[in-house]
Amino acid sequence: MEESYVLHLQKQYQKFSDFYLCYCGHARCEPLHSYGPAVRPNYLLHYILDGSGIYRVEDQEFSLHKGEGFLIEPNKQTFYQAGEEDPWTYLWIGFDGAKCESCLRSLGLGNGQLTFRCEDGGELLKLVESMLTYNKSDTEADFMLQSLLCRFFACLAKGISRESERRLTKRERENLYIHQAMEFIRNNYANGITVSDIAGYVALNRSYLFTLFRRILGVSPQECLTQFRLTRAKEQLTLTDASVANIAMSCGYQDPQVFSKAFKQQFGITPVKYRKWDRERALRSLEHLAEAPEEPAAPKL
Repeated sequence: MEESYVLHLQKQYQKFSDFYLCYCGHARCEPLHSYGPAVRPNYLLHYILDGSGIYRVEDQEFSLHKGEGFLIEPNKQTFYQAGEEDPWTYLWIGFDGAKCESCLRSLGLGNGQLTFRCEDGGELLKLVESMLTYNKSDTEADFMLQSLLCRFFACLAKGISRESERRLTKRERENLYIHQAMEFIRNNYANGITVSDIAGYVALNRSYLFTLFRRILGVSPQECLTQFRLTRAKEQLTLTDASVANIAMSCGYQDPQVFSKAFKQQFGITPVKYRKWDRERALRSLEHLAEAPEEPAAPKL
């Protein structure tokens, strides 16, 4: 192996027990350079910057090339080897912690999925090279390395997601757009978002977004956003004593009168009258339960 750059860390777990960097590096390998068979105590990700090689774990063997990577899981015997004619150059990060498995699952890795493809190799290399500069054991380095580890995973998540989307059928991709749009609405409906914000989030023009919503959900994006806000408002009117003005603000309406008008158009009743009706209904239900005759005790045998 030549041009190898490596950073090994100690005691990182003392600050970040859930997810922390153990070591990292990058190297250009000689033809047929190999490692293993070996068992690792922690998780390890390799990403191929150039060239090719093989990765073997238990009874599986993968032939991998530039832009691809592989996951080594703890306590599993693995072997990997650079190609003879086009040996790989790769980078790696070793990491551990209680939340590693869930972090990897969010990328679609683990549970039998041990390889991936990502086109952001340049950015991943920059992050590893930044990690290598923090070779001192102090608080600043610990926090910087933790932030770089998270950025590395963020870069992977973005790259792997794009690769996954390219493999989707047209229908699967359209359903994904709707899922992402609904997720954005759920997380941001209180912030005064608009249909343009939704379209920007899923990277579609408004016209196409409108077409997808009407065809798949039967409503326009604006209608969907309004229904979501008003349904949340209805829940708050039932479950809280917050004022109508505060509920309007918490559901993305700056003007309580605009909120009240939209609520009446949706449900046929104003927010104030709905709250009064709902609480009277709840009181009648309680009174009915209190007046109901007690069930006779089971006969003794």
